[in-house]
Amino acid sequence: MTVVAAYVYKDGERVREAQLSEQGLALGPGEFVWIGLCDPDMEELRLLATHFHLHPLAVEDALNAHQLPKVEVYGDELFVVARTAELDGDHIHYGETHVFMGVAYIVTVRHGSARAHTALRAQMEAAPALLRHGPDYVLHAVLDFIVDGYQPIVQEIEEEVLQMEARTLDAFLARADIRRIFMLRRQLVRFRRILAPMEEMASRLEHLELPAIDPEVRPYFRDVADHVRRTSSLVDGLRDVLSQVFEVSNLLEQQRQGVITRKLAAWAAILAVPTAIAGIYGMNFEFMPELHWRLGYAYVLGLIVVLCAVLFWRFRKSDWL
Repeated sequence: MTVVAAYVYKDGERVREAQLSEQGLALGPGEFVWIGLCDPDMEELRLLATHFHLHPLAVEDALNAHQLPKVEVYGDELFVVARTAELDGDHIHYGETHVFMGVAYIVTVRHGSARAHTALRAQMEAAPALLRHGPDYVLHAVLDFIVDGYQPIVQEIEEEVLQMEARTLDAFLARADIRRIFMLRRQLVRFRRILAPMEEMASRLEHLELPAIDPEVRPYFRDVADHVRRTSSLVDGLRDVLSQVFEVSNLLEQQRQGVITRKLAAWAAILAVPTAIAGIYGMNFEFMPELHWRLGYAYVLGLIVVLCAVLFWRFRKSDWL
């Protein structure tokens, strides 16, 4: 069985290991069990469904995965779906955590997530006063653990975006940089589509009267919702920065092209003067002005130099050269 950990708790303390079998699991007064599974198969979920009377639709969702974050109520049972996210190289890899919760049990099912709940369980067991609240507080801790995993993703992307923004002011973006911008935008847009239902799910847990959730624990879910909202704001800000980086790069490129165009136009105007004069005197006419002057050649060259110098000075003064 792909059970990562299964323990029975009472008054915030671990009592014993939960032995899962066809005969079920006996719990004493005030005890609850926390079972963690990773990528279980149908037979393993069927065993848990039989013992805890899990709803078939919830079991089917947990088996097939590919669900959006949501909260569903089946009698006295609460079924919660949360999406995990991890930065794998240049891409954000998504997984799912499904949670079945009742008055005396909580079952977490992980799909495609490399972040195990081992450290979270140890942290919870080190705080018996909080663990004493029961499965509903464990649900909050699991969701908070998942949402906290979003921060490193945003921070790493933010660092790259800021470096890209700084490079844009010093040099023009290469084709690889532009591809990178659009790839990051796609990643952030997809990430934002996950954050919106996560925020809605946390808000429902905070505000609605749901089975197996004590009113004293409901305010804790506000912290989860706040973390999701903060992450959403950062993601929106990063998308805006990426758009601005691309726009600034385009503006700088247009400015560079404008400068080059002005320089080419200025040099073309300067070169047009000797070209025009030489073209006139290159025509084979017998009667032309100053054709028989002894100093005609020097006069024409001097005229060309003076006109070119005047044009160069005017263009330089206008910041075209």
